[in-house]
Amino acid sequence: MEEFLHRTKSRLDRAKQLEKVHTVIGNKCCDLDSIISTLIYAYYLDKVNSPGILCLPVLNVPRGEFNFYSETRFILEELEIPESFLIFKDEINLHQLNEEGRLLTTLMNFSTLSSDDATLEASVVKFIHSEKRIDAGQEFQESCSCLVAKEILEKAPELVTQQLAHLLRGSILFSCLSMEHERIAKQEEDIICLLEEKFPELPPRQDIISSLQETKMHTQGTNVEDILLKDIKELSDGDIKVAISSICMSLEVSKNQ
Repeated sequence: MEEFLHRTKSRLDRAKQLEKVHTVIGNKCCDLDSIISTLIYAYYLDKVNSPGILCLPVLNVPRGEFNFYSETRFILEELEIPESFLIFKDEINLHQLNEEGRLLTTLMNFSTLSSDDATLEASVVKFIHSEKRIDAGQEFQESCSCLVAKEILEKAPELVTQQLAHLLRGSILFSCLSMEHERIAKQEEDIICLLEEKFPELPPRQDIISSLQETKMHTQGTNVEDILLKDIKELSDGDIKVAISSICMSLEVSKNQ
């Protein structure tokens, strides 16, 4: 994965020479599921598409806002993937590529562009966004990492390396932990088992879960503005825009504020 990211970052300057640029863009929440599925799906497209198409994973935040995504940074650092290899939204001119008719876009974990990016709609060729399902009488939403893993395992299983399996499984497990009922649905359990059968050397699930739980609420090096921006949502009605943010804290901490 790091070789692919380094190569695509170095080829970014050559985008003007290429006929098409296919970007995979995650949602603005930039959570672990969105980022991991964005990186891996761009890697997959790079392997199966024409060599003349530059496939780029684009994180849907400015580079300066990435430092507070602690759970994502943890797993990337663990796999020795430098942040310098990542491409952020403020480092590529998507609107210019679109105006030139050279942009293809896959939306990951969302299906509606923000008002600032509405003009990019014509470039969208695919979106990967899970629908809510019922499993064992409970409602859940399948993670995009699970959907990406399923597609690659079905269409090009030879592309799944141990590193990719580690990333996908970690992301799926973290998504399950983030759900209210904190359980793994059958569809996701099946994908996790396939990855574990393919790579039995993967670390125990509980080790990954414990590490991700420890980093989820880690806020070292962040300020109030960072925390508010991390979970920002935009509502718009014509020229009127409203930003809504939320901060998670324990009940004991909130009582002491």
